[in-house]
Amino acid sequence: MAEIRTDICVIGAGSGGLSVAAGAVQMGASTVLIERGAMGGDCLNYGCVPSKSLLAAARAADAVRHAGRFGVNGHEPEIDFARVHDHVHGVIAAIAPNDSVQRFEGLGVRVIQAQARFTGPDAVEAGGTTVRARRFVLATGSRAATPPIPGLEGVPYLTNETIFERKAAPDHLIVIGGGPIGMEMAQAHRRLGVRVTVLQKDAILPKDDPDLVAVVRERVRAEGVDLREGVEIARVERHGNGIAVVLGDGGRVEGSDLLVAAGRQANVDGLGLDLAGIEFTSKGVTTDARLRTANRRVYAVGDVAGGPQFTHIAGYHAGIVIRNALFRLPAKVDYTALPWVTYTEPELAHVGLTEAQAREAHGDVRVLTWGFEENDRAQAERDTEGKVKVLTLPNGRILGASIVGAHAGELIQVWCLAISQKLKIGAVASMIAPYPTLGEAGKRAAGSFYTPKLFSGRTRGLVRFLGRFG
Repeated sequence: MAEIRTDICVIGAGSGGLSVAAGAVQMGASTVLIERGAMGGDCLNYGCVPSKSLLAAARAADAVRHAGRFGVNGHEPEIDFARVHDHVHGVIAAIAPNDSVQRFEGLGVRVIQAQARFTGPDAVEAGGTTVRARRFVLATGSRAATPPIPGLEGVPYLTNETIFERKAAPDHLIVIGGGPIGMEMAQAHRRLGVRVTVLQKDAILPKDDPDLVAVVRERVRAEGVDLREGVEIARVERHGNGIAVVLGDGGRVEGSDLLVAAGRQANVDGLGLDLAGIEFTSKGVTTDARLRTANRRVYAVGDVAGGPQFTHIAGYHAGIVIRNALFRLPAKVDYTALPWVTYTEPELAHVGLTEAQAREAHGDVRVLTWGFEENDRAQAERDTEGKVKVLTLPNGRILGASIVGAHAGELIQVWCLAISQKLKIGAVASMIAPYPTLGEAGKRAAGSFYTPKLFSGRTRGLVRFLGRFG
């Protein structure tokens, strides 16, 4: 068996693994990258890229459908689902070279396309080659979890790994799960002419502010999605050529296709982690704040590390590992300014603490809001659903921010910066925002912090007093 000795061995070529490999080799470390499946991992092939591409197609269809509000001939669009499929896969193909074997070999990374398995605390076997490294990085990601629903294993169902392969539209798509993936796919398919039913055991988007989730809920229902919250699923069974979901109250939902979007499961099977002395559960590998596993030679990044499951977190983790593994710097993860976005329309974005978390942690909290209906750009574009919501301490320290509305994922970034740099609300309130932009809504929310004092009786008295002096 061939043997390779290297500085860094990365297992998994998703977002986190590719970032570690590219950074390490360009900083002078010999690097081996092992990937058993498609380069680019879940994000490129089954996650962020195809889902946002499908959402873009759905948004285009919706724009045609509602163009009449601008005096443009609006009509029900004709959807060619096969061409939508081609669009989605065309986007994947355009981005794929950035994550390809050829690119990484060009950087100097040794790429092995095979299943990796630890054979001891300092060795991995893959494709007939033993790799011994000073440091290993687990970046194997996660996959769609299979909920324990009776009958599910006996029926065909879709996950994020298979739904983007369809070239024909479902007649009636049933979605189990009202989290970000479920809600994005529900709205996208509805806009592309598919009947959609969403089944969620509690409230949709449970990690987000309920006040802002309500805006998304209303919009999705208005577009025709049959959204059912607080339902229990008794079992799933075949119904002719389709699927039937039997509910706990005896109700029944019949459809042509089933999408399961009920959480994620870390990819830890078959890696020989026990032979390497690495502790893990079904939720992921156990790590410390420096992303080190129980085996100090081995780090974990991204979904397999058991923390927040976002592509941008995998990239963030890569930077932490590079500093630790190559430079011996005790860098630690800090999720104080962790953002996330659900790409429904309107978008829903968040960073920092929610209102419930802020009140539990600090008690006295200021809540600042500004509605998109009071924003001139939103009015001009006839897109006034939404609001900005900011949480601060009485001294102006920013604790968190949530935005629901057009381009919320872009608008949240100023709040990410403010929280990460420990800025107070005055920094946002005093910035000059170009007019007319949606970003003014954030500035106006920040400015409302000062409204009670600025327009108080005391201020008016001071102005009158100073006026006596000419």
